[in-house]
Amino acid sequence: MSAATVTPDARIPLRGHLRHTGALVRRNLLWIRQDPESLFDAVLMPIVFTLLFVYVFGGSIGQALGGGQDQYVQYVVPGLLAMMSLTMAQGVGTGFNQDFNSGVMDRFRSLPIGRGSVLIAKIVVELARMLVATAILLAVGVLVGFDITHWGGLLAAVALAAAFGSGLMWVFLTLGVTMKNVQSVQAMGFLVMMPLQFGSSVFAPPSSMPGWLRAFTDYNPVSALADASRGLMTGGPVAHDLWLTLAWSAALTAVMAPVAVHKFRTKS
Repeated sequence: MSAATVTPDARIPLRGHLRHTGALVRRNLLWIRQDPESLFDAVLMPIVFTLLFVYVFGGSIGQALGGGQDQYVQYVVPGLLAMMSLTMAQGVGTGFNQDFNSGVMDRFRSLPIGRGSVLIAKIVVELARMLVATAILLAVGVLVGFDITHWGGLLAAVALAAAFGSGLMWVFLTLGVTMKNVQSVQAMGFLVMMPLQFGSSVFAPPSSMPGWLRAFTDYNPVSALADASRGLMTGGPVAHDLWLTLAWSAALTAVMAPVAVHKFRTKS
């Protein structure tokens, strides 16, 4: 094996990391261009979930909120923005695992490129997919009655969801590199996502939940993201949930990014 193939990330200059990341981002985007079906989840998921929750649950939960379906639209669209950060983050893990099983990652690891660049490029492209899903979510939300009154807050909410989603992607990248196949990654992702999504304030206010579930909801980072997005997009308290979401995002990245890179380097 040549010395170039064993060059550690620390010996690659920052400019080299940036160049490698840019080339890998371009490669991943070209792959999406050749396989547009890979965007189906980003396009269809926000449409299906918005219509489902607004027209199936909107009337009853809207009444509990003191209004009707229109009131629920204002409540659930910011919550769905938080949900998108979870569901799109899972995709990076399954895609990473597929690349390993197809031999693509073995080729990357044989090249003198930064190992972290491979993972960061995956996250950058997945964030682009998340922005596509977010734009479609907001468009459908406006069509069903969502009223955008705080454009600055809307942009801040999207940025906050992207920050939390990028932190969560390191968790799914770790799952993608440690699990044997895509089915295992999806199953583990389901076990992670379901409690976080439905044991939160994304779809309904936690005030009607039993005490034990409400306690879980209070400490659920997805609830913090949903409530912060609501405050930014429709007005209301923001500071506590905003800082809590940023703290979770930073902690996930600080803890899981080194783990994911290490697992990627040492995977046999």
